[in-house]
Amino acid sequence: MLLRALRSRSVPMDTVGEFEIQTRKQVANAHRIVIKLGTNVIMRDDGAAAVGLLYGLIESVVNIRRDGKEILLVSSGAIGLGAKHLGLRSSPAELALKQACAAVGQSRLMSLYEEAFGHFDITTAQVLLTEDDFLDAVRYSNLRSTLDTLLKLGVIPIVNENDTVSTIELDRPDHVSGSNRVFGDNDKLSALVMTKVEADLLILLSDVDGLFTTHPTEEDAEFVGQVDSITPELVNYAKETNGRGRGGMATKIEAARIVTEAGKVAVIANGRTPAILESVCSGEDVGTVFLPKVQR
Repeated sequence: MLLRALRSRSVPMDTVGEFEIQTRKQVANAHRIVIKLGTNVIMRDDGAAAVGLLYGLIESVVNIRRDGKEILLVSSGAIGLGAKHLGLRSSPAELALKQACAAVGQSRLMSLYEEAFGHFDITTAQVLLTEDDFLDAVRYSNLRSTLDTLLKLGVIPIVNENDTVSTIELDRPDHVSGSNRVFGDNDKLSALVMTKVEADLLILLSDVDGLFTTHPTEEDAEFVGQVDSITPELVNYAKETNGRGRGGMATKIEAARIVTEAGKVAVIANGRTPAILESVCSGEDVGTVFLPKVQR
């Protein structure tokens, strides 16, 4: 099963090895990197912010920047932090309550980043996006210019979906809105941001080591270290881990599809593993790497 996932195009074994080496070199040579931090990385199991873990990741981001990389962060967690602060025992299901939690939690999320990066004298910027920012040519052009300028100024953009106003658009059916959804989770949002700002690498951080052939807790679960082609069988591997975030492995695979179709590289890795960002960005064989289409 694992071999089919890695070599679904029946390419020669030596060619697969060459692709993997080239891809890991491409990862190590990436200059502009988008890093997506999932809810399960931002928050502890009890719903509180995972401050120690987050600070460790931020220190890793600082180390990577010192190597001359440009970093954009796409961060989940606003709704969860808002729900915790409001004393809710579970993730809200009602649309208006989700929006209220996002409004409360977004400022708390940004304060965590501002304080953490402030220890390293690094400035952050909040960037909240909706679908229209990608659909409208003028708004997209303005967004691109703003992000480019922030990076030139040495600022780290912290990108999130503007849940307070956009969730109503994302939750209603497509036949009501009259068009397909551009994004409905931060995994896909990070992929769109990555391709639109011409970044070289997307790193999707979750609470698992990468893609497995079934749920990682199952005895027969096999780790998929490299994906040459995103097949229906591969998509079937995806399993949800919990209900706190809108994303899951399925949305990460979809994000990887967007990135690889654009000729770029995506990596799914465990954000709870110490120094995982340094390991990925140095080209080490960690996480699940998705080969860009041009290399297949």
